[in-house]
Amino acid sequence: MALVESRSIDYIPLAERHGEVRHLWPVWFVGDAHLATLATGAISVTAGLGLFWSSLAVIGGCVLGTVLMALHCSQGPHLGLPQMIQSRPQFGYLGALLVWVVALVTYIGFNALNQSLAASTVKELVGLPQTTTVVVFAALATFVAAIGYDLIHKAQRILAYLMLAVLAVYTAGLFTVIDLAVLLRPGVFMPTLFLVQFFASAGYQLSWSIYVSDYSRYLPREVGIRASFGWTFCGAFIGGAWMMLVGAFAAAAFANADIVVALRHSADAMFGGFGVIMLVSSFGGLITITSLNLYGASLTLLSMVDSVTPIRLGIASRMMALAVALVMSLTLSLAMSGNILSRLEAFLGVLVYLFTPWTAINLADFFIVRKGRYSIRAMFMADGLYGRWNWRGLTSYALGFIAMIPFFKTEIYVGPVAQALGGADISMLIGLPVSAAIYLMLCRSLDLTNELAQIPVLDRNLETEPVR
Repeated sequence: MALVESRSIDYIPLAERHGEVRHLWPVWFVGDAHLATLATGAISVTAGLGLFWSSLAVIGGCVLGTVLMALHCSQGPHLGLPQMIQSRPQFGYLGALLVWVVALVTYIGFNALNQSLAASTVKELVGLPQTTTVVVFAALATFVAAIGYDLIHKAQRILAYLMLAVLAVYTAGLFTVIDLAVLLRPGVFMPTLFLVQFFASAGYQLSWSIYVSDYSRYLPREVGIRASFGWTFCGAFIGGAWMMLVGAFAAAAFANADIVVALRHSADAMFGGFGVIMLVSSFGGLITITSLNLYGASLTLLSMVDSVTPIRLGIASRMMALAVALVMSLTLSLAMSGNILSRLEAFLGVLVYLFTPWTAINLADFFIVRKGRYSIRAMFMADGLYGRWNWRGLTSYALGFIAMIPFFKTEIYVGPVAQALGGADISMLIGLPVSAAIYLMLCRSLDLTNELAQIPVLDRNLETEPVR
């Protein structure tokens, strides 16, 4: 492999596959063990829900979101493609633009939040102004993303050991500085806040689904679906739930509007200087997850452009897309103001609405309808096997989204069912089965026999000739 990754959204031939499936664990452990995850876990505590109920909501939400995310990861070694390209069989060559636009907005939004959290951390540590911090932070993250897949994996493995040690010390320290029996008393159960935290945690984990297989697509195909699912789930769930619980504890024990300040105070209460260690180690994970977002954003942007006009795939196109993604995230983060937690809660709520139908359709197609049998070349053909527009996927997405609307709860709209439930939003539990069921029903008319017969012909020279 070259120092700088030469592939972009194209197929990874079997001869170029490398790495071990167990390396997915540190990628997603560190992918979740950083300050943005910390802020997610503090949402309900800062709103008034007790730590006991907040912790249960975090764990339950992480289980739901991580199961879906890990299922998507298992598609990477099997197909050797980025996650978003895999949406073309369900939505069509042009129809997949629907989910790609949403994915790009997600990347940019998360990076803007990450950069704001980085600015808060550096201000707390050394007092540097926001603009300087954001620009330097973004430059470091962009460098890692530019080198590409292998450097991202190596950086995550190194940081995983550091974060494991730091989180273990912090967790042990909880018993020395606070009366956990008091904090963990159930107290008053507030169903609305419980569900807000549950689905914020689930949506946060689900949001990795749009690019999780980008970081498994170089693995040998023989690693299998079960192994890739298992290692991804363990890493993401442990890192995500653990870090969210740390955020919930810090917010409950050391109330502060700024979660970064609360984390430092809670760690310093354990022993002097530990707050700095905690912030610095979490800051490292924030850099690499921003690199993952920039890397994924560049691949998604290339996929969008390629759908409109075919482009030459390679290093140059990936670097150009990376530069555009960097400018977009920098512009948004420098314009952000106000409380990060409130914006994060609203942002995660929107993600749940937009990605729930997509994840249901994509997984139903891969595991039930086509059972992983796709033509790689056809995914790069505008008028190929999967067509420009796939009415089955688009219809299922639209109907699944519509079915969720009565359950929505946002600042500008509260659905009638959400009102009847006292403001609780359970739309994700509606969108998943409805979208999947409609798609499976519509696919009963799909001529799979004819489609499968064409795949060997279309992909006969896949390993020796470029996909385009």
